[in-house]
Amino acid sequence: MIAASLNAYVILSAILFAIGFLGVLLRKNTLVMFMCLELMLVAATLGLVAFSRYNGTMDGNVFVFFILTVAAAEVAVGLAIIVALFRKRQTVQVDELNALKN
Repeated sequence: MIAASLNAYVILSAILFAIGFLGVLLRKNTLVMFMCLELMLVAATLGLVAFSRYNGTMDGNVFVFFILTVAAAEVAVGLAIIVALFRKRQTVQVDELNALKN
């Protein structure tokens, strides 16, 4: 069995984060933007776990546990907001959502 090095995990984490970042910048659908934000969060947790394993400590793993706990609450609140926006405006496109209009 070949073990992956720290560089491989950091590169994978950076690629996932970049994909999520570009998705947030370029997409117009709130659901896709929300998924890209979650992808960025997963990339950060992957980096924390990789460095935690490399250093031989549990610090990164503890942070990941709390991050995933907060992410679960974030998903529930975020999806509820998106559903409420869809019910009111009948769209999830960012261009058509304007808080100043009724």
